[in-house]
Amino acid sequence: MGWNHPEIGLEEMVKLVKGFFDILILSSGYQSSGLVAQWDAHNVKRAFSWALFFERVLSELKSSDYYVESVDELDAALSELKSQASFPQGLANISSDTLLRARSLIVEHMIHTLPLRDAHVKAVLTAVVEMDLDALPETAQDGLGRYLNKLSLQNNSDDSFQDCAYSEKNSDMGIGNLNSYDWTSTSIQELSRRQSAVLSISSLQKSLSVFSSTIGNGGSFQVSSSMLREQPKHKKFSVSEDEMAEFITFNRWKSKNLLYFLDKRTIRLVSGVSMMFSSPKNQWLRVFECLAKLENLHERVELLILGCVVDRWTNIIKHFQSVSFDCLTTLDRFSEVHNLLLGRPQRPLMREESVNLKERGVLDHLTELLGCQSHVLWKLSPALLAAAIPSWSTIFRIYLNQIGIHLKGESATLRYCGCNEERKEHRDCELAERIWCLYAFHFSSSLVNGE
Repeated sequence: MGWNHPEIGLEEMVKLVKGFFDILILSSGYQSSGLVAQWDAHNVKRAFSWALFFERVLSELKSSDYYVESVDELDAALSELKSQASFPQGLANISSDTLLRARSLIVEHMIHTLPLRDAHVKAVLTAVVEMDLDALPETAQDGLGRYLNKLSLQNNSDDSFQDCAYSEKNSDMGIGNLNSYDWTSTSIQELSRRQSAVLSISSLQKSLSVFSSTIGNGGSFQVSSSMLREQPKHKKFSVSEDEMAEFITFNRWKSKNLLYFLDKRTIRLVSGVSMMFSSPKNQWLRVFECLAKLENLHERVELLILGCVVDRWTNIIKHFQSVSFDCLTTLDRFSEVHNLLLGRPQRPLMREESVNLKERGVLDHLTELLGCQSHVLWKLSPALLAAAIPSWSTIFRIYLNQIGIHLKGESATLRYCGCNEERKEHRDCELAERIWCLYAFHFSSSLVNGE
C-alpha cells in the first residue's frame, strides 16, 4: 500500500524534510557558504514551529499500525537522500525516529554551535521563555510565579535536568503530550551539557599543556662536561662520551617530535581533518579547492598527511613513546629503510593491502598535489611523515631518494645541513633526525608485531 497519509504526499513530505535540513545547518551557526548565520527570537520560534510540525506528523504515523508502510516509505526516501554525495554528513543519522524528536534536535543544534555568541544565546533564550509563557493555560493562577518557581527549583537540583526534553506530561504546566514540551528546561539542560563539555576540554588542555611543558623541558637539556666526566665506576655500565652525546640527541629528537603530536594546533587540525575526511571524496576535494585560494601549499599537504593517519592517531603516539634508544649509525638506519625500496618484507601496518579506501584516496590526491614540489615535505614534522607515508607509495620513494641525495652531498641547490661541507658524520642534524624517524616507524617491535 505504501505511503497513505491523508493530508500530505510523500514527495511533498521529503521536500519539507530537505527544508528542515537547511534549518538544522543554519541552527548550527553557519550558512552553507561558511558565513555566520544570524538568528533572532522570531526566527528561532519559526524553526521550532517546523520541528513541531514534523513531530505531529511522525507521532500520528507511528501511533497506528495502519501507517507502518508509510513510515517505511519515508525511511527509504530519507536513506536515498542521505546516499547522495552532496548530503551533509553531520545529519547522516536523520530518520523517522529522529524527526519524532525534532524540537530537541533543534535545541541541540542551536546551543552546541561553535562559537556560541552572546546574541545567539539571547535569541534562543528569549524565544524559549516566550514560548513557555505563551503555553501557560489562561485559567492557571499565578502562572508566571509558578514558572519562575520551577526555574528556581531547577537551578538547585541536578535531577531536574534529566529527560526534560522527552517527558510526556508536565504537571506544573498543566499541558499534555506534544504541547507539554518544556522549552526552558530543555535549553538549560543543553547549556549545562555544553558547559560541562567546555570545562572538560579546558581541563584536558591544561593537562596537555603541563605534559607538553614537561616533555619540552626534559628534551632541551644539553650535554654538560660534568655529566660526561661522572661515569659509573663499574666498567659494565660505563658509556663513552660519544654514546652519551648520541643518547642526548635521541632524547631531543624524540621530545621535539612528540611535542608536535601533542601540540594544541596539531590536535585541532586532527579534529578538523577527522571530520573533513569522514565525508565522501568529492566533498573533501571541494574543500581543498577552496583552500587552494587561501592557504600555503605546505599547510594543505600537512592536512592531507594528517588525513592518512587520523584513524590511528592514538596508536601512533603510543608507538612513538615506546621507541627506545639504539646505537646504530645514521648510515645503518638509512640502509635499513632504503631496503624497503628494494622489495624487502614490509611491516604489517605498512603493507599496501592494509590501507583503506579513504587513506588511498588521500594518498592519491597528495601525490597529485605535490607534483614537482616535493621539497614541501621538508617543511613538515619528520615523525609525521614517517608515520603517514607507507613505504610502497610514490611519495615515500621520492622522499627517501631526496634524503639519499642530501646524505651523499650531491644536491647543488638545497642543503639541510652542513655536515658534508665540514666533512662530519651525520649525527646531530636534520638529515639524521629524519632518517631516525623513518627507522623508528618502520622497524620498531610494535609495528613488527602489527600492534
